Amino acid sequence: MTQPKIPSFDPAAARWRRLGPVAGQPGLDKAGSVCGDPCVVWDEEEGLWRMFLFQSPPGHGQAVCRDRGDPGPGNWEFLGPLAFENPRALLGGETHKPFVVLKPDGGNQAARVHGRFCLLTVSFLDRRKVLQRAWSEHLAGPWTLESEPLLEAGIGGDFDARHQDAVSGYYFEERDELYVFYMGYPLKAQPQALSPFGSAQALAVQGPDDTRPRKCGIILPPSAQKGHWASGWVGGFQIFPGKKHAWVGLANASPSAPDPGGSEVSREEPPPSLGGFAYTDDASARGGWRWFERPLERVEDLPREAQEWGEGVNLWRQHLLSLPGGRRLLLYNSGSYGYERLFAQETRDADLKI
Repeated sequence: MTQPKIPSFDPAAARWRRLGPVAGQPGLDKAGSVCGDPCVVWDEEEGLWRMFLFQSPPGHGQAVCRDRGDPGPGNWEFLGPLAFENPRALLGGETHKPFVVLKPDGGNQAARVHGRFCLLTVSFLDRRKVLQRAWSEHLAGPWTLESEPLLEAGIGGDFDARHQDAVSGYYFEERDELYVFYMGYPLKAQPQALSPFGSAQALAVQGPDDTRPRKCGIILPPSAQKGHWASGWVGGFQIFPGKKHAWVGLANASPSAPDPGGSEVSREEPPPSLGGFAYTDDASARGGWRWFERPLERVEDLPREAQEWGEGVNLWRQHLLSLPGGRRLLLYNSGSYGYERLFAQETRDADLKI
């Protein structure tokens, strides 16, 4: 079954309907485990939806949806860790938050980059998070890792001198350009008045003459507007073609500024994490990004049923799945630190206001 082309869209105060937890997982029902940061793609070869996710332990995993028409809660089968042909090439011996490079048309279609699928992931090197890349002929894997970090390391006062994290990627076939969006954490204070140590969303681009992506710098820093939902730090990113704007981006971010002197586990990403949108009128998607004023929702506004299901504290990495017929499925992880689960909401094109 071939997925039809999904029309472009714009987000706004849509009417979202909560669907609850996506699935219970054996072995992930105890503290110290996490399930989230999903990337969902249509697997044309096998005729099903495939999910790549942060499944800890070990940090990476995959699932498939056995109902071709409804990749919602209850229809996912979790398969366990990703398969790597050369696992010894994993930097630091572990990796997490995998993301398959997508076509930028908004239809959750995996891109073939020069004939192969491309997987981006977050590995570890000398106590730093770095980006790593892998390739496969099949979305089911196995994946062959490149042994070197994908990007040059940040140094000194660079915005990404501490970590490179929460990666996503898109392949613009007509230009033969690979876009790598990622979250950069600084070691030293940045020129961000409200949040000097807040992470930012950045872009690197690999063109036809490049062997590695070249850093283009920050595209979305924390908002300079006091009290804005994204004024503290900025997390992962997903892009779509827009209707009123050239591109729309879905991100998670926070109004809380990091405290570099803190000792708590959340010092680099203090709660709450919230989901929301940004936009640009730059056809290349390389610059001009601006935040929408309001997030999708705030943690303090979660309804009782959501809290009873386990939602709270943070609404982590947001991922929008666009389906035929105008249905939009929003996936995200939420819950206490070390005990986060995957949840879903849905809306339809008719409910999108702008």
